[in-house]
Amino acid sequence: MDALILLGSMFLFIALGVPVAYAMGLAAVAGALWIGIPLEAVMIKISDGVSKFSLLAIPFFVLAGAIMAEGGMAARLVAFANVIVGTIRGGLSLVNILASSMFGCISGSSVADTSSIGTVMIPQMEKAGYPRLFAVNVTITGSVQAILIPPSHNAVIYSLAAGGTISIASLFLAGVLPGLLLGLSLIVLCLVAAYRNNYPKGQPVPLRQAVRIAGEAMWGLVTMVIILGGILTGVFTATESAAVACVYAFLVTMLVYRDYKWRDLPLLIHRTVKTVAMVMILIAFASSFGYVMALMRLPAHVTEFFLTLSDNKYVILLLINLMLLVLGCLMDMAPLILICTPILLPVVVKLGVDPVHFGMIMLVNLGIGLVTPPVGATLFVGCAVGRVTMEQVTRTIWPFYIALVIVLMLVTYVPFISLWLPGQFPG
Repeated sequence: MDALILLGSMFLFIALGVPVAYAMGLAAVAGALWIGIPLEAVMIKISDGVSKFSLLAIPFFVLAGAIMAEGGMAARLVAFANVIVGTIRGGLSLVNILASSMFGCISGSSVADTSSIGTVMIPQMEKAGYPRLFAVNVTITGSVQAILIPPSHNAVIYSLAAGGTISIASLFLAGVLPGLLLGLSLIVLCLVAAYRNNYPKGQPVPLRQAVRIAGEAMWGLVTMVIILGGILTGVFTATESAAVACVYAFLVTMLVYRDYKWRDLPLLIHRTVKTVAMVMILIAFASSFGYVMALMRLPAHVTEFFLTLSDNKYVILLLINLMLLVLGCLMDMAPLILICTPILLPVVVKLGVDPVHFGMIMLVNLGIGLVTPPVGATLFVGCAVGRVTMEQVTRTIWPFYIALVIVLMLVTYVPFISLWLPGQFPG
């Protein structure tokens, strides 16, 4: 009955049109009243939820990504990717995926990746003779890499949802190989489609121009070196690396690229503050929701339930994958991480699954949800940028879903993919 009151009230509020963050907060109040704890305790948990130093990483990473996205970095990465793979048959589709890989190292956001890379690549691919729907499908599925490749905002949120016991640096490292594997699977798919449909080859770039393009792109890619290099060498923490990356992104955009106007900077900061405010409100209310959930012993009950189904961790992981794939179609990624992590993490830990590995499983699952109707935020943005309908995309995107699910299965059942790199840099 406790779970029905807590979860039922949350879904009721969501059905009534209440934003997810407030629905979680109201559900926490309803749950507290039901089990008889003072509302002051809920308010304290809301405050505690956003009183963590590590949370500062989120606004800094969001601002750094926004500065580089609007400051001309996306176009330069596309040009650089074109130098590397543009002359292959179907090369522009590979350019799209590779540019998403590199831009994901800066933005950490699938939506920002789709918006920035899609604005450049979708018209360019259509002009070269690619079907518009194919260009949109490549763009939105390629942007899922940004969920995994550091600096992923959602990896930070997962760490917080797990109680802050999982190192953000370990999660960043764990996402590198799954992200690259996802990109590689899409590249293979695009190569097959290119040869089957005789998509065009690109023109080789003259050496002098290629060197200039590479030099311009490297200014932005150094952001990745700053973030991971600083963390791994112990020069600064993940939060401090976000602040340094933000300052570096600002200097590169305003003093090196100089495509962005100083008068537009206040508007960019305003948009960033709105984005961060929404995330922080969500985290605050999720903290109180998790507190009430813990008092109701809901995670323990869920663990017992799954163990009554099977004691085989591979079967349990398959069931969790199916559940997350369905939930990812119905709700946005950040609230699902905050809701599901406290419930599911005890289940998989009891079965011997590493929490870092489970983080990657969850991110890949919910990343697929971002490109799946009816609530896929990345899918919406891709359709808007490509000027196509969701129905049109849904009818043609299924081969890309197959590639994404294959990657999900590999990440789920081959822990080495997620854990090898963090194992090389213990602590």
